[in-house]
Amino acid sequence: MGLPIDGEPISGTDLERTSVQWQKYCMQYIGFAPEEGALKGSRLQVKAIISHISRVHITPDIPHLTVVQYARAVALLLLGGTMCPDSSGNLVSLLYLAKLEDIVAARNCSWGSAVLAFLYRELCNAGEKGKAAIGGTLQLVHIWVWSRIIPLCPKLGAPRVHMDPHQIDNNRVLPGAPYGAMWNCEHTFTRTVRTTVRVIRDILDEMQYDQPYDMESNVIMAYAGDFNPQLWRSICPLIFYAIVEMHHSERVIRQFGMMQNIPD
Repeated sequence: MGLPIDGEPISGTDLERTSVQWQKYCMQYIGFAPEEGALKGSRLQVKAIISHISRVHITPDIPHLTVVQYARAVALLLLGGTMCPDSSGNLVSLLYLAKLEDIVAARNCSWGSAVLAFLYRELCNAGEKGKAAIGGTLQLVHIWVWSRIIPLCPKLGAPRVHMDPHQIDNNRVLPGAPYGAMWNCEHTFTRTVRTTVRVIRDILDEMQYDQPYDMESNVIMAYAGDFNPQLWRSICPLIFYAIVEMHHSERVIRQFGMMQNIPD
């Protein structure tokens, strides 16, 4: 996703506020006071944020404060809708907004670590009895799956019986786009093979421990010189407020074409 994996941890205290206090807080930092019905404790309805930013038109002569408030609102949508969405699907925690108060300093946080911590916890929760929905950045799971379970990956152009796993959309608009942007293509259920649970289970059973990512990818090669390998190969806690998950890179480095020692 191109998120930083180094920097300050995403942590803090969830302050108790009344609805009026949350309204004033939102007015100060994202430029509008949501209606009381749009607030669920410390969480705000996503549609309220979308409704607000759709009415703001950024022009060259707009006040700087309005631009910064707009940027915070968009970042809040990214956090609650893509990076760390909860299972509700329509609410975003205003606790995240505290990390966006200083919009410049926000880039110094380890957002990548936070996203992984949140996703790992949600995947653990998925195993609970009666669990019907989970949150987290499931796009990251999709990227992993599409690279390994070909019947599920997006099909480009007309549907085909056989799909080359290396036929990925490389016509990216942004230079130096993240690895996930390689799957920048239409993906609908009508273009995805369905009712293949048995096939998918067989693929999982036959999956090799050293089945690598596409390490020759132009995207990965472009990032190879930018990232310190000691960071993404480190064994460390991933922190997202009260969530702490361990990053055990020593268990999976064969997926990156490296030799793996016997873990302690």
